[in-house]
Amino acid sequence: MFCKMKKIGIYFRMCCCSLLALAAVSGVACAQNTSQPEVGGGKTLPKVYMFKEINAGNLVKIYKALGREATGKVAVKLSTGEPGGHNFLQPALIKDLVQEVSGTIVECNTAYAGKRAKTEDSRKAAEDHGFTAIAPVDIMDAEGESALPVKGGKHLTEDYVGSHFLNYDFTVVLSHFKGHAMGGFGGAIKNISIGIASANGKAWIHSAGKTKDPNTMWDNLPEQDDFLESMAEAAKAVVDHCGERILYINPLVELKA
Repeated sequence: MFCKMKKIGIYFRMCCCSLLALAAVSGVACAQNTSQPEVGGGKTLPKVYMFKEINAGNLVKIYKALGREATGKVAVKLSTGEPGGHNFLQPALIKDLVQEVSGTIVECNTAYAGKRAKTEDSRKAAEDHGFTAIAPVDIMDAEGESALPVKGGKHLTEDYVGSHFLNYDFTVVLSHFKGHAMGGFGGAIKNISIGIASANGKAWIHSAGKTKDPNTMWDNLPEQDDFLESMAEAAKAVVDHCGERILYINPLVELKA
């Protein structure tokens, strides 16, 4: 399934997004909705497309259906997964798409203590999970961070991203859409806010602008809505930076009851 959107909420403007879904999850058959009924103010609903099967070939078809060619040096933002885990987008699923756009898989270090808090450990996790076998992998905050302005933010004035992010011409946001303990759900907004943020930037978002120190982040957690709004503001900073040079694909796969 994919849709072309103008806005998500009041904070986040998308140029277009896409979504692959299992028939078992959606309860509908493979179909194309070509009608565009009018809604309030004379606006029309987006067209929606559905694939029954989530596989490598259909992932490429979704990308091509968007009509948005990823050009130049392409970053493919995804989660390379926690060591020992398996609920991440598998390399076999995404390989054809990543190679179709000649992409580099990009990640940043985590703000919590664990096996991805240091660059060498993040690289090891990506290698162990099979991502380095299908494409180059760039831990974007390996050499520090850069600040992107947050225009009109309620909590944040800057978003701190891995410094290598500025080296890319186009960003393909490939998100494993799922539930998430703190964010409610993980999808494109979390993937480009928390995911593209440096370790310090993650602390900045989680604390709604109180601290950039991961060691003090947990002592400075804000109200839940403040965190969610900060996450949306950080995502907006990335979208403003990219302009039209970004697209979103969100597979619904390996969902657990």
